[in-house]
Amino acid sequence: MDTINDFQIKQRKYMPVFPKANGKTTVYIEGYPCEDDEPMAETDFHAEQIITLSDQLKRYFAINELVHIAVDSFIYYQEGDIKKCVAPDIYIVFGVDKYPLRRSFYTWAEGTAPVVVFEFLSDSTANQDRYNKIELYLKDIGVQEYFIHQPQLKKPLEFRGWKRTQTGNIIEMEPDTEGGLFSEALNLWLQWEDQQHSHVRLLRPYLPDGTPITTSLEEQHLKEAAEERVEEEVQRRQELEAEIEKLKTQLANR
Repeated sequence: MDTINDFQIKQRKYMPVFPKANGKTTVYIEGYPCEDDEPMAETDFHAEQIITLSDQLKRYFAINELVHIAVDSFIYYQEGDIKKCVAPDIYIVFGVDKYPLRRSFYTWAEGTAPVVVFEFLSDSTANQDRYNKIELYLKDIGVQEYFIHQPQLKKPLEFRGWKRTQTGNIIEMEPDTEGGLFSEALNLWLQWEDQQHSHVRLLRPYLPDGTPITTSLEEQHLKEAAEERVEEEVQRRQELEAEIEKLKTQLANR
């Protein structure tokens, strides 16, 4: 079985199951701003991390039309109060239509809240991410899991996660022996790898059995490698057939 087909089988096997939300897809509600003056990513390290992880998650959940993944866009979580909003680096919502894309996400209109939120630590927001946002996301908004990660390799390692229990309590997740965390909501392992050439500590998702979820570029490389293997196999068969025909001709001429 080739690598790509093997992954697709596992993808269907491990994909989370969840109900459809009872709200309505809402692209924009008048009076709720969808832009601010803040940059999407404070540094190249954050941009690399956000782009890579969002690409992996979007590719993985592409087979499910009821998964919405957003990057640095507003979540409004209380109708009538435009101050009750936050813009996570990445958030994932289950049970709502993937398309059309939204300008912001309105929890009361869509009938649900994001299931998982990721924040990548920066000097200006690190303390808020470590402390204030835990209760904001998990209690006020109703997110199931919240993760923070330091993508800059030269800064101290920091990868932590919290989850909301069925009784409503907030507990911090226990890492495995390598420091990775398992997201029960996504049914994925999360682990970092050091990118020495770019000085990025890249957080990446893996299937429960440890299979990595590739980026679009890595997927392209896998496809090219598979095509090369097919071409090599065809060439070997052609060479073998030619050799067999040559031997048959030699035997016939004796």
